[in-house]
Amino acid sequence: MSNSDLMTPQTSPTSILFVCLGNICRSPLVEAVARQRCAEAGLDVRFASCGTGNWHVGKGADPRMLEAAAEAGYDLSQHRARQVRAGDFLAYDWVLAMDADNLDALLPLRGSQGAPVELFLPWAGISEPVEFPDPYFGDEEGFSEAVALAERAVDGLIARLQSR
Repeated sequence: MSNSDLMTPQTSPTSILFVCLGNICRSPLVEAVARQRCAEAGLDVRFASCGTGNWHVGKGADPRMLEAAAEAGYDLSQHRARQVRAGDFLAYDWVLAMDADNLDALLPLRGSQGAPVELFLPWAGISEPVEFPDPYFGDEEGFSEAVALAERAVDGLIARLQSR
């Protein structure tokens, strides 16, 4: 087995980067849900999240997301937003975008090397919706719905990881 074979996602601990627009709602939520549920499932996976935009760099998660996540048992209080970097595509096995706009923004940054970039929900086996709705401009109900969707999608993520 060559050294390059040792670095494939199939043989090394898995690492996944979740990406949304500002890194204050969807991607930090999915990161927290995935981290907690994968640990409970005994999976050795490294997670992180970031945004394609720079508006919220260094800021915490949206207060509405903090509240909705906390009500479901997920702690986002330590999260600080960051923007995606070119090196992320070499540091992670998969880069998973929350929607098509962010996917489109990621592809030119990736170039011809690095982790595959895909939409998160289809990657996790969710057929509808294809894109993870952004609750930012909605009401509190949208944040609760985001938590439920994140949990459902992470169940699919765990099933995919366990079947490798």
